[in-house]
Amino acid sequence: MKYVAKRLLWTLPTLLIVAVIVFFMVRMIPGDPAQLILGDGASPEELAGLRDALGLGEPVPVQFVYWLENVLRGDLGTSISNGAPVLSVMLDRFQVSATIVLVAVVLATMIAVPAGLFAAWRQNEAGDVAIVALSTLLMSVPSFWLGLLLLLVFGLKLGWLPVIGYVPFTENPWTALTYIVLPVVTLMLIEVGVLTRMMRASAIEVLRLEYVMHARAKGLSERKVLLRHVLPNAFAPTWTMIGLVLGGLLGGIAVLETVFTLPGLGRLLVDAIFARDYPVVQGCLLFTALIYVLVNLIVDLCYPLFDPRVAAS
Repeated sequence: MKYVAKRLLWTLPTLLIVAVIVFFMVRMIPGDPAQLILGDGASPEELAGLRDALGLGEPVPVQFVYWLENVLRGDLGTSISNGAPVLSVMLDRFQVSATIVLVAVVLATMIAVPAGLFAAWRQNEAGDVAIVALSTLLMSVPSFWLGLLLLLVFGLKLGWLPVIGYVPFTENPWTALTYIVLPVVTLMLIEVGVLTRMMRASAIEVLRLEYVMHARAKGLSERKVLLRHVLPNAFAPTWTMIGLVLGGLLGGIAVLETVFTLPGLGRLLVDAIFARDYPVVQGCLLFTALIYVLVNLIVDLCYPLFDPRVAAS
């Protein structure tokens, strides 16, 4: 309970700092926001009405207090582009991003954990060298370039998968699956390299500990040593990296969503920036930061399940 309470207390000031940064970053954009949104042809009456709607007539600290009160009530404002509530628009788009990222991270973990464990067990042998080389290569490839390459090969050349577009799972699950295969594979291949290297490094450290040598001296098979003694203790740092990867992908998937023309949260943010839709920009930035903080909070709360030293402290 002390561990949980400590992590929860650290989350609150983090979210407050994020809210302050997001609010003032948008306010630091040069020029009059109302003029930027409506353009040079707007009349003074239109500019005055938009300033009042956005609360731009008040001092900046007062604007922040009003905005924070609305955020705490779940009101992130109204989109200037389509007049819809920002929160509802973001939640609709977030479903697309979350589906792709969660599936990609789960598949990457299922591949990276056994691959890293095998590489550590066969350290400096041919299998280890091959896994390390492939992981390093995957880490070095830009995600947008890999996505374009997969589109060219499997979409244009072979014609196996659609190139652009998106179909919701509620309309046609099978067709929807074909549209997310390439984005999921792209993210999965990129993150497999990171997680494999982390799992390998952690497993190598654990393999050098005395209790592993003691387990081998007792006559346990290598399979039991790896699964019972090495994997549970080596997985804790990898679990932390999974949380960082998951939060980072949810916040940085805008490039891939643009490449694959997916209607996700990242694409919404990009479109809002070009449209100068400041309520949507603020909402997307705050929501992304909130998701990142919550994901890492969940990782911290689950950490004692994987690391007995934390549970005992």
